[in-house]
Amino acid sequence: MAIDDPLDEQEQSERVRTWLRNNGTGLIGGIALGLVVIFGWQWWQKRQLHDRNEAHARYDTAISSLSAGDLDKARADVASMKADPAYAALTGLRLAKLQVDEGDRNGAIATLRAIQADPALQPVIDLRLARLLVDADKADEALKLLEGRGDAPALELRGDALAVAQKTEEAREAYTKALTAMDVAAPQRRLVELKLADVGGSVPKTAESI
Repeated sequence: MAIDDPLDEQEQSERVRTWLRNNGTGLIGGIALGLVVIFGWQWWQKRQLHDRNEAHARYDTAISSLSAGDLDKARADVASMKADPAYAALTGLRLAKLQVDEGDRNGAIATLRAIQADPALQPVIDLRLARLLVDADKADEALKLLEGRGDAPALELRGDALAVAQKTEEAREAYTKALTAMDVAAPQRRLVELKLADVGGSVPKTAESI
């Protein structure tokens, strides 16, 4: 058996060499692919971190401009953040508020319309935009934004838009629904009751203030 052992080793070595000749290219390709995936993943993570840091830096710059009340620079800073929807939405809301404070209602409307927000934030933007549209006597546009919403703030604003459009009966209905959807202790409740009375309505018994 001892004489056969070297032959067995030679045979095994030959088999290994044959396997490598037949499969070496695929093996090397697999290793190369694995390295590409690993290094590609690391590059992507670093790129994501870099992009997040840059986005946050742009956000800080925009907030500084807004805090300083520099409308021109704030508009430019907000425009530069379009690639970062979350930050762009937050700074856009702040810019619109500053524009309203500065008396630029049309500018604020344009800013809010340009925001591409996450669905969770869109109702807030629509509500603020609708309020400005009502103030600008654009009731029809406001009503389109509020279509299908049944929350108290939207119903109240819908009543405001209908009142501006001189649709008194529909305004009464909207204010009544707003009261029904509103907590009895809500600070806004008394104002909605006054709005309802102003369009000839009366507070329903089930919605009377306590």
